[in-house]
Amino acid sequence: MTILFDLIRQFGLAFVFVNVLVEQFGLPVPAYPTLIVAGAALAITPGSTASVLAVGVMAALVADTFWYLTGRRYGMRVLRTLCRVSLSPDSCVTQTEAIFARFGPASMIFAKFIPGFASVATAMAGAVRLRYWKFIAFDAIGALLWVGLALVLGRIFRDAIVDVLETLTSLGKYGLALVLLALVAYVASKWWRRRQFIRQLRMDRVTVDELKQMIDEERVGTILDVRSALTQTASGRIPGAHRVDMKKIEDGIVGVARDGEVIVYCACPNEASAVKVAQKLRQLGFKRVRPLHGGIDAWIEAGLDVEH
Repeated sequence: MTILFDLIRQFGLAFVFVNVLVEQFGLPVPAYPTLIVAGAALAITPGSTASVLAVGVMAALVADTFWYLTGRRYGMRVLRTLCRVSLSPDSCVTQTEAIFARFGPASMIFAKFIPGFASVATAMAGAVRLRYWKFIAFDAIGALLWVGLALVLGRIFRDAIVDVLETLTSLGKYGLALVLLALVAYVASKWWRRRQFIRQLRMDRVTVDELKQMIDEERVGTILDVRSALTQTASGRIPGAHRVDMKKIEDGIVGVARDGEVIVYCACPNEASAVKVAQKLRQLGFKRVRPLHGGIDAWIEAGLDVEH
């Protein structure tokens, strides 16, 4: 925090702008500590809260507009790319689809308060062709709340922040080492949980070419799409596929033969959602269930038809 305080005093609004911009672009460089310390600094030294608020919001809107236009240009494919750089990508797409499908454009208001959701949600807004004026209106409200809350927290807890800064300063290099150790421990714990989850996902998968051949030869019993209705509308689905709500799997498989071939697909890194549904179906007595390797993205990239 002492470093943040020094950087804010030395570079002022430029540092706040760059930090917020970089974080909203998706890089793991948290901006909230900077904004909170900036709020505390404004309470200690002369400064303009309105200026910091405006700069923070502007930086967020620049980055969000970039992801909106990227989503509009490349569609749902950009979601997969974004989620791959997340520390917890396996629920990234599914979480984003569920929240956006439930709240629509209003999800932009609280998107920045949900880790890993902001840039993915803005890209999804572009992918589903949400009008830009509506997107930017809700996004601006969300950015104001996000930046404003950090500045308010900085002012409220300025005395505690000053105490922490003085403590870290007195510790010297040990204080910096303590902060770095906490950051490393956080990243390591997230990485370990992700590694353990991926190990659980290892199971027999079907490739796009295999599935296409099975469809042509009428050897596939049922194809299940576990994405949200919103995503299916935007990118289409494999011909003949049936949508299944992950929260109501049993309702979506009524009439499906348990001894037939069932293929499940999604749009998640590592086919995480598809694998979870496949595991559940096996528990329900289905004999042959396989996730589609690469999901809907691999199907589209292979140049195969989709239906809307």
